[in-house]
Amino acid sequence: MWAVSPCIHICLALSSSPLTLRDLDELGLERIKGIGEKSKKALESFGIRSVLDLLETYPRRYIDRSNMATLSTMELGVESLVMVRVVQSKSMRTKNGRVMVTVTVGDDTGKMSLTFFNQAWREKQLQPGMEVAVFGKPEMYRNYLQMTNPIVDRVGNQTGRIVPVYPQSAKDNISSWDLAKWIEDALSKCAPRGIADIVPPEILQQHNLISRGDAMRWIHAPESMEQHVQARRRLAFDEVLRVQLMLVGRKKQWELESAGFEHTTSGAHFEQFFASLPFPLTGAQQRVIAEIYKDLMSPQPMHRLLQGDVGAGKTLVAVATMLAAVISGHQAALMAPTEVLADQHAIGIRSLLSELRVRFDDTTLFGDSGLRIELLTNKVKGQQRKDILAGIADGAVDIAIGTHALIQDKVSFKSLGVVVVDEQHRFGVQQRSRLRDKAQESEQGLMPDVLVMTATPIPRTAAMTVYGDLDVSVLDELPPGRTPIVTTWVNNENDVESMWSDIRARLNEGQQAYVVCPLIEESEKLEVASAQETFDKLMYDDLKGYTVGLLHGRMSSAEKEDIMSSFRAGTTQVLVATTVIEVGVDVPNSTSMVILDSGRFGIAQLHQLRGRVGRGALSSFCYLVTQSDEPSPRVEALVASTDGFVLAEEDLKLRGEGTIMGTFQKGQSDLTLASLQRDLDLIQWAREDALTIINNDPALQGHPLLRDELELSFNQQDEEFLFKS
Repeated sequence: MWAVSPCIHICLALSSSPLTLRDLDELGLERIKGIGEKSKKALESFGIRSVLDLLETYPRRYIDRSNMATLSTMELGVESLVMVRVVQSKSMRTKNGRVMVTVTVGDDTGKMSLTFFNQAWREKQLQPGMEVAVFGKPEMYRNYLQMTNPIVDRVGNQTGRIVPVYPQSAKDNISSWDLAKWIEDALSKCAPRGIADIVPPEILQQHNLISRGDAMRWIHAPESMEQHVQARRRLAFDEVLRVQLMLVGRKKQWELESAGFEHTTSGAHFEQFFASLPFPLTGAQQRVIAEIYKDLMSPQPMHRLLQGDVGAGKTLVAVATMLAAVISGHQAALMAPTEVLADQHAIGIRSLLSELRVRFDDTTLFGDSGLRIELLTNKVKGQQRKDILAGIADGAVDIAIGTHALIQDKVSFKSLGVVVVDEQHRFGVQQRSRLRDKAQESEQGLMPDVLVMTATPIPRTAAMTVYGDLDVSVLDELPPGRTPIVTTWVNNENDVESMWSDIRARLNEGQQAYVVCPLIEESEKLEVASAQETFDKLMYDDLKGYTVGLLHGRMSSAEKEDIMSSFRAGTTQVLVATTVIEVGVDVPNSTSMVILDSGRFGIAQLHQLRGRVGRGALSSFCYLVTQSDEPSPRVEALVASTDGFVLAEEDLKLRGEGTIMGTFQKGQSDLTLASLQRDLDLIQWAREDALTIINNDPALQGHPLLRDELELSFNQQDEEFLFKS
């Protein structure tokens, strides 16, 4: 992204200058006291290959010796952390052949036994006289205090009040004590030159952040927990600033280097379209369309994310966006992840644009020609497919809707002005970028305006971090007339019978229902309901006499289309389905959603499935069925709220940011110290600072150390992934 000149590396190598991260990365482990060939190989196996890797191996926790339990103050049954000294260690085999290691430890207040099963190596690891930190649940066994299979960290005879505890590897024989000694030596050898700080002083002062040198020392050897807090915040800020600089820098580079379309966004055609809608726009839709139209009028290509809860009206915003391309004389494309969703979009978009008449000539504004909207999926074959491909190539097709079939080599657009990607997280990185690339293969070679949509709200911190290269619009208002969905947890036979009784009553009133199963075929291992079994049971038992259909991903395209058409028409009253109906399916007459084995789904998926009902004026109900009496935090969250953004924050708490970030972002740029849950202020600051730095210095010519650090932190694959996401 940013080329670094050779002279910069020469400057970095000057012995009097502070050490940069690149300097530290180029220093071998053999420079550290106590690391010989054997230790070096062990560290490399552990993923530590340079002094930088060593210094960025941060403690996983700290022991505050002024505020920790002793053996005499521990509470039975309550997990505790104690610092003890090993008295003796021995092993024996139990009657069933398992190895049991018993270690006696003690402190000034008493003794305790540590019992380890199937961990024979503990006998050699825990030698008499060794000081260790032990974390576990104390219990009484035969009137003797003991812990079974506790976590043990070798910390040596460190006398500091705050003792760092590092990740350890029994396999490589690397202890927390070893790492602490090596890191201490590395820091002492860095001290004469100091560690270079790439963040401008005015930014540090503005945010009350300490220097990087202090942060690196205090993260490893804090004299107080307050020092540790300050060190973590500073180094976490560096992490998110690097990510934001990369995202903002790539976006700026893209804007500077890419020529885009200047679309028309006003006139009689638009007035006719909005006047023909059967319902008024919500305030959120008006705001988001205004944001998008401002982008479309600019020659710089739009790259915008549209977040909207289920049922918030994203499809209408997408149509208004694509209409601007068509009215301006270009084409638009919408790519959906499944054929079911692509079919749904084709039906909805054709309906929304059915009243619109457009004629591009000088004699009349409106003629008798409507827009040509075509659906291209793998089920479209033969002459029909040839005709659609020809229409896309010569510009006769105004809007192409499809699955990944749109990005196949045989598809060639004449002038693709707008690209909409729905449920973008369901596509691979290359699939998402390929449709945009197709526009540049057309006659003009211009970059299209891109709108990516998701009905899976993610927390603000994750949005800023994962989608930092996108402008974000949010639909946070539901259209009028939507009734709240009543969500119920069902976990016993009486509740199940009551549920089916309620559903039968609604079916008798002409309403419809979904029943969702997690698996297609029976699986003894997972013990979850199979769609086929559920279909058979409902047909001949709970919903006998009603018309029940079955839909799953292993059916042919034609079978899926027939079943969905029957359900939309009301001929099929109940649809038993797998998660193929998770997104996009819109049947307002369906008012009941039953999700079997709901504890096996994630919060986002449950919320998506629930969003298939409540799409009309009728009262709607969602039943979350579990086989266990134990309440699931995810099920409880769904019962408590129908707000997707509230649920996204709850999902972040339950799953942790590592899981969420791992869904979107891979490579060296993953966050180590920064937390999406607690560091909203740092992420906001980093975003604002990155925008200021890049806008004033797009190529970072005035920030050579910062530019060099980005080159070190992100390889080309990381950059491409972050940008294309």
